Amino acid sequence: MSLCCTFGQNETQTMGTPFSSQASCCDQSPDPCETIPSRWFHYWQEWKSSILSLLALLLAAIGEALYPYELLNLSVWLPLYLLAYGLVGWSVLKKAGELMLKGEVFTEFFLMAIATLGAFAIGEYPEAVTVMLFYTVGEILQHQAVSKAKGNIQALLDLRPSRARVIREGQAEWVQPETVAVGEILEIQAGESVPLDGILQQGTGSFNTAAITGESVPRRIGAGEEVLAGMVNLQQLLKIQVSRSFQESSLSKIIRTVQEATAKKAKTEQFIRKFAKVYTPIVTYLALALVLLPYAFVDPYVFSDWLYRALVFLVISCPCALVISIPLGYFGGIGAASRKGILFKGSNYLDQITRVTTVIFDKTGTLTKGVFSVQEEKAVARAHPDWKILALSLESKSNHPIAAALVQYLGKSPHPVSELREHAGQGLSGTVQNQAVLVGNRILLERMQVQNVPATSVADKTLVHVAVEGNYCGYFALADELKPDAHEAFRDLHSLGISETGILSGDRQEIVQALGKELGASQARGDLLPEEKSAWLENEKKQPGRVVAFVGDGINDAPALAVADIGIAMGGLGSDLAIETANVVIQTDRPSRVALAIRIGKTTKNIVWQNIGMAFGVKFLVLALGAAGLAGMWEAVFADVGVALLAILNAIRITKMYT
Repeated sequence: MSLCCTFGQNETQTMGTPFSSQASCCDQSPDPCETIPSRWFHYWQEWKSSILSLLALLLAAIGEALYPYELLNLSVWLPLYLLAYGLVGWSVLKKAGELMLKGEVFTEFFLMAIATLGAFAIGEYPEAVTVMLFYTVGEILQHQAVSKAKGNIQALLDLRPSRARVIREGQAEWVQPETVAVGEILEIQAGESVPLDGILQQGTGSFNTAAITGESVPRRIGAGEEVLAGMVNLQQLLKIQVSRSFQESSLSKIIRTVQEATAKKAKTEQFIRKFAKVYTPIVTYLALALVLLPYAFVDPYVFSDWLYRALVFLVISCPCALVISIPLGYFGGIGAASRKGILFKGSNYLDQITRVTTVIFDKTGTLTKGVFSVQEEKAVARAHPDWKILALSLESKSNHPIAAALVQYLGKSPHPVSELREHAGQGLSGTVQNQAVLVGNRILLERMQVQNVPATSVADKTLVHVAVEGNYCGYFALADELKPDAHEAFRDLHSLGISETGILSGDRQEIVQALGKELGASQARGDLLPEEKSAWLENEKKQPGRVVAFVGDGINDAPALAVADIGIAMGGLGSDLAIETANVVIQTDRPSRVALAIRIGKTTKNIVWQNIGMAFGVKFLVLALGAAGLAGMWEAVFADVGVALLAILNAIRITKMYT
């Protein structure tokens, strides 16, 4: 199921379009591959009722002006007015009846039905038809605006090819991506989109990753590296071994994330929906009071005049502008963020990120590239002769960036390992060739009571110590490279007024402290275990007025991501657990996108509150004028349909601001 269809189903009752029961937004959006005649037919199908209603209304109004005859106090043109009304009003009356049978009486359909039928009862035929006609035209335009906004997101995300070229029994054949098994080989020609995640088999390829990361800069990927579904091969024929099934591919996860995001509503959305359920019956009873109460206070009391004022009051009171534009505003924010490679897992997080006062970063893989290289090695005089190969054997069982660097540096075949144990944030222990081996930081070796571990520190380098059978052997010194936009990330956060920024890392305090000083972080703490990171964040959250965001990428960061008010994961290189735990995923692996996520959240919130203010302001003004008899049906139509359209245009503005 596509993204916009899912959203359309979620919002059917809220949006209140009389056409929503016929088809979802996707079903009504014209196919770009349609021929011109079929597209015109589609438009005719959508607009024919309104066009025919307008013609019938004009014919009746002109006829009544030229030949104003009446039979039994009814205009002879009444059948034409009824035809014009029925063409656009039947779907509204039907929907109102269906909802009333379900116990949902006070809806916008009920308000429109009572207002227009009442206008017929007092002989205001043209105005009754005009109100329903304008309402219907407004709903069509709103529907098209919503469909366009969702269609843009759908076009951005749903780039999965409908078929894949798989090699079977030495022959290439086209199949559905859902039928391809993990381990099969795919051929991807130049210009084709990758249908499934996989490992590049040979050579080097250049890929457009815009669908995954929002970045248009081509990315070079070498043999043995991962290629993700949705990337576009820019050069020669390539072969990829499938590593994940269709449903588990990265692009499928992105689409599911944004689909599910529409179900997690912001507090503002939840409030408006609850408000509308209370607001609608209140204005209905006020309209009834507007008809009946003046009988006791006004002389002479003219029933038709006060009924007309009440009907105007009902038309004005429809909460369309609020219940349509506010969800659309948040959806526009989610879509704008996804275009920049930022995935919010719900509009509630889009709302919450605007209140962030403190942003804390992990170091390795978040602020740095996480690509370590061994700069030096040093052994003690009585080191075990095979200490390096024993260390390699343990590290070959880990997927940590430091382990990968050591494996690449030593370049030998590892020995079998037994009793392997990972010490979170500290290192590994295990048995290799019947010898107890420790590989990790100084804290791990001292905790395991290894003697003579040097207190040596090397500026800007990470030391990995090795011990065999309890005897210290030596260390490797590794260095990591800072990401190009790390400085920009902190500058942008400070420009947004977020003065509290920090770094939490399991790396040595000296390294973390130096990095924090270089980036301008207000605090930097090293030598932390995963549970110590979580405890630090818990304590930080207890500070009055603090809303804490944590940015991380590894398995060890998952607890901290869960504890933070807003967990932000680096999705390009980050672990699956970190991505699943986080509330926001940065697909580009760029820390500077954290500030952009906050900026998009603030823009979205501003637009939503602009719509709330505009809708309430105009409605209350025209409601007061209508109750005083100074506003008629035309003003009522503007207060309802006109304000709704203005609010929608304002809501979809955000999709243009971050393209």
